[in-house]
Amino acid sequence: MELDPRTVTSEPASPTSSAGEEKMEITSELSSPTSHSRDSGFFGSIRRLSTWKSKQSPNKESGKEDTGTWKGKGLLRSFRSYEKNKTTICDGVEKIGENKEAEPIQGKPLSVMEINELIQKRQLLEAFASIKLLEDETISERNAEKYKDNPQELLRKSKDVNFLYNSIANAIQSIVEETLEASTVEETMLTSIVTLIAHEEAAHPNTDKAVHPGSDLLGRPRKWREMWREAINESAKKRVLKAPMASKEEDSSWLDLHLNFLQKLLREDLLKIKLSVKKCYPEEYQVCDTYVEAFHKAIASHLQHLCQRLLDFNELYTLLNWVANTYHSELFLGHPDLKPEVKTENLSLLLTPADWDKLKNNYIASAKIIGEHMKLSGAISRSLETKMLELCMTELLEFIPRFEKEFEKAWSTAQDSPIFAPYVVAYINSFHDLMSGLETEFEVDTEELQKILAALTRNFTNIFLTKLKTKTQPFLKKILTKDWILDTGRPDSLASAVSQFSEHLQHMRRPTGQELLREVHRYVVKEYITQVIKHRWRMNRETRQEVSKKMDLEARIFHNTLIDQGSDSDWLVPAIHHIAKIIKEKKKDKIKVYVKKLCQNYPDIRKDHILAILARRGLGRTRRAAILRQVCHVLESSSGGEGNTLFAEIDVPVVICCF
Repeated sequence: MELDPRTVTSEPASPTSSAGEEKMEITSELSSPTSHSRDSGFFGSIRRLSTWKSKQSPNKESGKEDTGTWKGKGLLRSFRSYEKNKTTICDGVEKIGENKEAEPIQGKPLSVMEINELIQKRQLLEAFASIKLLEDETISERNAEKYKDNPQELLRKSKDVNFLYNSIANAIQSIVEETLEASTVEETMLTSIVTLIAHEEAAHPNTDKAVHPGSDLLGRPRKWREMWREAINESAKKRVLKAPMASKEEDSSWLDLHLNFLQKLLREDLLKIKLSVKKCYPEEYQVCDTYVEAFHKAIASHLQHLCQRLLDFNELYTLLNWVANTYHSELFLGHPDLKPEVKTENLSLLLTPADWDKLKNNYIASAKIIGEHMKLSGAISRSLETKMLELCMTELLEFIPRFEKEFEKAWSTAQDSPIFAPYVVAYINSFHDLMSGLETEFEVDTEELQKILAALTRNFTNIFLTKLKTKTQPFLKKILTKDWILDTGRPDSLASAVSQFSEHLQHMRRPTGQELLREVHRYVVKEYITQVIKHRWRMNRETRQEVSKKMDLEARIFHNTLIDQGSDSDWLVPAIHHIAKIIKEKKKDKIKVYVKKLCQNYPDIRKDHILAILARRGLGRTRRAAILRQVCHVLESSSGGEGNTLFAEIDVPVVICCF
């Protein structure tokens, strides 16, 4: 049975309008083609719902009975018109077709079976409208206490509503999971899901309504957007498990082949998401980020299962190398075709520190097992042991340079990652432990191996320092700029950036780790001073006080951080503090005292460094020259001294101050 809009009558008239006028207004809102064209789709539904609600009578009892029903009828009419007239275009753009005539409102919702058939046909928008109508009808009847004597009937209808909503949720999940399985993307279906989720969120605002016994799900938010994210997570898991994986018996390189299949399959999926899926969703969905995070978690879980297997020496290396050098490289997540949508900066570690240490320890243990085999060979024949040892050394001498090349290739252009520093430490430690084991267990000549490892260590530490410089330069370049002076944010930003690298060096074998930490400490102080003396703008007294205070604070923070991490370069501590005191000091005699201390602590300081620091203080050329003459004897007595160097590598700008 259908209701003719012309027969819809309002509730008792308000004091300011007649019943006839109100009936005409409602009829106009419901049946006007112009109004429908303007208000089709999601926002139209909301506007009409608001209009209908405002035109109801103030009679409380009647209003209470009809509130839910009007919403359901309006949504049904809106959805049917929406489904019939729209042509969907990705990026959320909709065109309204030529047919603007609205269908009449149904007097009763479809049956549960009929609605379920719509869901099976994936006519989800129309199905949702019918379910909402059924839900609103049930709420209205419950509010009117229709089921006071028959609560089981209310429970049955509530369960029907819940069943149908769950059926739509399952359909959404299936559509999302099928997106990557199908050869082409069903763009219309994806955009309809976005519309459906938006309608559901508008129809079920997250309010604190009182819960009614037996019908607590009626009118409650369905949280389909959260379910959409879960569907993406499930889809990612299935895609990861789809990568072919042969058994070890079928192919000795099974793990290497599997990981290659995995990165190829998922790289293609991510490209598909970037080019075809992303445009079907609004920006707020952050589709690429959501999929990348889902794949990351799925791969991490998959690798955990692989780690549980009994892996041999080569398989352990394959897995370690893939995690450390391939995952973030251009071969996979860092592939140029995936940029800039696929971002990896905020991803967590692919393997937990415990799993990573377990793999590394198993790798070292496997190497020791190989050593045991060589010992057993010696029990049979000395010549057999020697031959086995020669083969292993040959393999090792070829493997290390190859590994070094792959590492350099993977990390030289890779984006900033928190896993870089611990990997460098782990690799350097592992190779040197291996060499020590060969020396002590087999008493072999490791001279050639030592040369190779020395070159590898130098190369790895150079890459380490390059990464450190890239990370810290944005913070260092701000020093003494006006933005830096005005910034009242965290004073430990520089220390935090440095610590991302330096905190791992305490775990690196000595003396390599200690030497590298000293170099990090010296670099930070050197670059800090370089930034201080290169700026040429004049500061007033108040600004100098603020600058000095901030320099002292920042220097104290990063000095303490590095010393706590094991740095023994406390000789670097006074440099920035002396310069900060010179900048803020008003009295010329005290300035001269601080300059003398600077010269005594750092014998490699030159005259042009002192002039640049005095210029930073704002002293004129004559006063700078006078102070320099008075401290010349200190410079001459300390110049050429042996020991640590700091200022020798600091370049002074040609023009040190403009007046």
